[in-house]
Amino acid sequence: MRAILCATGLAVLLACALSQAQSKASAGSASGQGSMVVVFKDGHRQTIRLADVARIEFTPGAQMPVASTKPEAATPAGLPSHAHYVGRWEVGEGNSQNFYITLDENGDALRSLHSVHGHWTWINGEAQIVWDDGYKDAIRKVGGRFQKYAYDKSKSFTDEPDNVTSARNLPPRPI
Repeated sequence: MRAILCATGLAVLLACALSQAQSKASAGSASGQGSMVVVFKDGHRQTIRLADVARIEFTPGAQMPVASTKPEAATPAGLPSHAHYVGRWEVGEGNSQNFYITLDENGDALRSLHSVHGHWTWINGEAQIVWDDGYKDAIRKVGGRFQKYAYDKSKSFTDEPDNVTSARNLPPRPI
């Protein structure tokens, strides 16, 4: 029953979004077509233009997870918002072996060490990154500072980390 209610609720929301997008388009909106973003479990996102969608079908018994469109609205007290993690992070212990992690708003991540790409997700006030090589990193606020927790391919974010180093969010540079 819950699955049916979730699927029905999502269908109503999508129908409202499509209706709103069509009314904006017919009103000559200069902002362009609306879109929806599908966020996958591994953190990567796919944007779909609403103008390209004819209909959305769900298989019987499908359970749709519901997430806030504004991650900041669900930020646990005292923890950084999703927006805080977007940008370039210097990680390491302040020596020549430091490297950089760049977290983009769209969920893409890039690690300068071996130039590895990945995807990141904001979960419970921390950035969880799954790299394309299978390794995982989490950037967490600990007290008044940030730390990067590294996990082997076989571990999850709740396991004991393989190592922990400092992490520092670098200020954006002008172009």
